[in-house]
Amino acid sequence: MNDNTTDLGMDDFPVSVGDLTALHARLEIGAVQQGLLDVGYRTVDTPIGTLLLAATDTGLVRVAFENEGFDTVLEDLADKIGPRILRVPAMLDDAAAQLDEYFDGRRQEFGLALDHRLSSGFREQVQRYLPRIGYGQTTTYKQLAQRVGNPAAIRAVGTACATNPLPVVVPCHRVLRTDGTLGGYLGGLEVKSALLALESAA
Repeated sequence: MNDNTTDLGMDDFPVSVGDLTALHARLEIGAVQQGLLDVGYRTVDTPIGTLLLAATDTGLVRVAFENEGFDTVLEDLADKIGPRILRVPAMLDDAAAQLDEYFDGRRQEFGLALDHRLSSGFREQVQRYLPRIGYGQTTTYKQLAQRVGNPAAIRAVGTACATNPLPVVVPCHRVLRTDGTLGGYLGGLEVKSALLALESAA
């Protein structure tokens, strides 16, 4: 019996890179518009290294440094928010643009919707206060504890800063130890120093 069928490969249906890019963009937009997405993310290159930005339909939910491991961060987001995670650069265009302006010295405050669901209780209270520390200014863990109404919670303030899920945008880098030394920072002390130097030079 003769088999007259022909095996068709990808070469028989040529698709350009541009077509695939456009298709992927349409799928991204469709997922967002239809509410099929828990978290959208992208990466951006900055003077302090590549950052991962992640957002929900509420707002920016995570800013992560390379040293955290982006795969680990995405797995954590899947566990805590939902498994439907997709790379959707357009969803984070505004955040990327504002970060670019910040690192260029053209922006001193971020105007982004934020999703604070990764924090709760006292940690969230501290993190929500952090943007009130002005650009180019610093405070101490002790002073910050006093400002949020719990003077004895110096260590807890330090923990809230160290676990801030939105660094740079929510400026925990502006909080120092009482003796004026840097203290810890999720992105590393070199990054904290670089951010403080950027702001002091403006």
